[in-house]
Amino acid sequence: MSDRLTGQRILVTSCTTFMGPPITALFQAEGAEVIADDSELLDPDEPAALISRCGELDAIIANLDIPAYGAKVADIDDDEWIAGFDAMVHPLMRLVRAAAPVMSARGGGSIVALGSSSPLRRMKPYATSYVAARAAQNAFIRSAGHELAASNVRLNAIAQNFVRNDTYYPPSIMDNERFRERLRTEVPAQRLGEPDETAELALFLASAASSFIYGQVISNDGGWS
Repeated sequence: MSDRLTGQRILVTSCTTFMGPPITALFQAEGAEVIADDSELLDPDEPAALISRCGELDAIIANLDIPAYGAKVADIDDDEWIAGFDAMVHPLMRLVRAAAPVMSARGGGSIVALGSSSPLRRMKPYATSYVAARAAQNAFIRSAGHELAASNVRLNAIAQNFVRNDTYYPPSIMDNERFRERLRTEVPAQRLGEPDETAELALFLASAASSFIYGQVISNDGGWS
């Protein structure tokens, strides 16, 4: 490794799920002081309290997920709909709301959201609830990211799909022939992405190497979107 993050203090949320483990491992290997937090951040006050406990931060990886859920539009359950926003949308806003002023006062910083490219093209039916929550994340990043650019706070998102992770694409999924056919027919790269590829993209966005990138939702899905 090349110590690309030496001297950087970085928070990784939901560190044990989704893309938390590979990002935490790479950032630590690259010299960062990583605050790996496993809180669900469901309580409205939790994100601000976490930011306060962390103190000065150079970057935040807002890694937020919920297992995929689906229903026909006529069968959407209120509790399931709300749960998606509670797990992925509201914590993102609250983290950014708490951290951005502190970063701005220090001269800048980076916040990277781990999201999904599922809203970027029409998904197969019955995923509307999940896709709506992921789309709200992307819209927030675009709008808030453009506002925060003047404060040198870089707010961007990785919109991924078809990347190996225990939440959505566990190793066992490759045992399913129908899924392997989906890779061949729907994903131009014809393979699953590797966790380390996402971690490298997150490192780029968290580091000064991305100093002119603001409010972007960057696809990482093998060409799917």
